[in-house]
Amino acid sequence: MNYTYIVRCGDGTLYTGWTNCLEKRIACHNAGKGAKYTRVRLPVELVYYEEFLTKQEAMSREAGIKKMSRKEKDRLIERGGKKV
Repeated sequence: MNYTYIVRCGDGTLYTGWTNCLEKRIACHNAGKGAKYTRVRLPVELVYYEEFLTKQEAMSREAGIKKMSRKEKDRLIERGGKKV
């Protein structure tokens, strides 16, 4: 399974990424070994994710979410999906 996810960083900002192992990726972020953006904004909290069969689908969805405004991302998180 592949995932597109959104985490809320310690400073309140949102970060969107994709992975094939959600639990490991969140742990990696919180260990300071994730994306450069999240390293200085710890801790992160998983607030939203979607599941996909292929890496390409997950990456495409990540790109789409990254183009959204903050308000659109907040609405997406509120609506749910495969949300934690």
